[in-house]
Amino acid sequence: MLLDRVKPLDAILATAEKKGLHRTLGAFQLTLFGIGCVIGTGIFVLTAAGAQKAGPGLMLAFAIAGAICIVAALCYAEIAAMIPVAGSAYTYTYASMGELLAWTVGWALVLEYAVAASAVSVGWSGYFTGTILGHTFGIDLPTWLTSAPLALGGKPGGFINLPAVLIATLVTWLLMIGTTESARVNAVLVAIKVSALTAFIFLTLPSPEFDVAKFNPFLPAGVFGGFGTGVGAVGAAATIFFAYVGFDAVSTAAEETKNPQRNVPIGLIGSLLFCTVFYILVAAGAIGTIGGQPIMGPNGVPFPAGSEELARQCALPEYANALVCSNEALAHVLRQIGWSSVGNMLGYAAGFALPSVILILMFGQTRIFFVMARDGLLPERLSAVHPKWKTPHIMTAITGGVVALGAAFFPVGRLADWANAGTLYAFMMVAICVMILRRRAPDAERSFRTPALWLIGPLTVAGTIFLFFNLDAMSIMVFSGWAVIGIIVYFVYGRGASHLGRGLVEVHEPEVEDLEPPIPGTH
Repeated sequence: MLLDRVKPLDAILATAEKKGLHRTLGAFQLTLFGIGCVIGTGIFVLTAAGAQKAGPGLMLAFAIAGAICIVAALCYAEIAAMIPVAGSAYTYTYASMGELLAWTVGWALVLEYAVAASAVSVGWSGYFTGTILGHTFGIDLPTWLTSAPLALGGKPGGFINLPAVLIATLVTWLLMIGTTESARVNAVLVAIKVSALTAFIFLTLPSPEFDVAKFNPFLPAGVFGGFGTGVGAVGAAATIFFAYVGFDAVSTAAEETKNPQRNVPIGLIGSLLFCTVFYILVAAGAIGTIGGQPIMGPNGVPFPAGSEELARQCALPEYANALVCSNEALAHVLRQIGWSSVGNMLGYAAGFALPSVILILMFGQTRIFFVMARDGLLPERLSAVHPKWKTPHIMTAITGGVVALGAAFFPVGRLADWANAGTLYAFMMVAICVMILRRRAPDAERSFRTPALWLIGPLTVAGTIFLFFNLDAMSIMVFSGWAVIGIIVYFVYGRGASHLGRGLVEVHEPEVEDLEPPIPGTH
């Protein structure tokens, strides 16, 4: 039987009970925590890609993605409160649906975290080369050093995105030696991000340049462009779903929340609604001032974001200042409407804040790898801990190499779509896990129970599947190919080496918590 290896829930819960975290968070603190976790990367780096897919319909795309995030977050909150141990969706699936499906989830999370870190590295590179080097110091690096090759969706003359490689390498080194930002630094970075976006809204919406005519046509590619096309408002929602990733951190805080049954839904829904409105206002400000219509192909359909065809169009003089062609969209908008100095400050904000996001994503990747290796599904050598730094240095180095490679040769929109494919699969499996455990372990302690699970659970599954198939065909193929490789690795190595398959029931929470650095932004 392929689904017979289920890790005993009792062993996992027994480990979780030893943590005994103090419940201190109220609804307001949880909402603020959620806003801080969610706002950042996607809105800074994916506005251009989203506008190319949907035009002004990007505003509707944020609403669609936010609604699906809300139902997914409510499912995530129950299982995170019930099984608050390392491994995230991988561990949840292991305890409910068995080893094979848990492996597929862990493998998908590898794609999610590593490729997302690559996407943020590329996004950071756009602000670094544009604002910090170009507009501040007057240094213009050659295109071949700052862009992916044209054939992979970069720019004409592009070869490698060197700044993206360097920031990924720097963060890898920091993680290997055990350095992480403190909670105080994390709070400052959150404040910088939110302040920058608030300033953007207040400078664009009342601007004399703002013209409602620029929203017409509102849906140049329609609401639904068709499965596998990646265009239209739903196609854009599948891409800018990336802008909401981070809400799962709020879900995992359920175990530290006072009156979680009341406060967790308030915190989750409140923070996601706030972020959705915030994002829509940012999109409205950008589109209303300089326009956000996509560049159309000869068939009347937008050129694919991150494609060679779009890159060629963006190299033409008539599209040089288009929103959809900018590598630093929000700073670019402010410069276009006469706020160059504020635009530069927004670029600095992104330059300072985005590396911490790369760190958190790579941190999550290494911890998933660590738990999978300690379960025997990956070579245990990978989970070796450095004697001096106390970090899983081997897997951190491997992760950093993969992140740097992706950042070097692919555009941000394409990377974000690939990461979203893994994320959507993992969230779908979490919703299924919650419904299974309600039946299989009805008496297990749950400090938070998803309300109306009979509705919220299926909505989450349907919503994540719907967004998945609204990614472009290449992203679906990349995920499918990655999944096939993962299944081959499992049957060639993991199934035979699995500790559970050999009768060893282990939960590695204490070992994970002994690693350095601790969870970024919490110390």
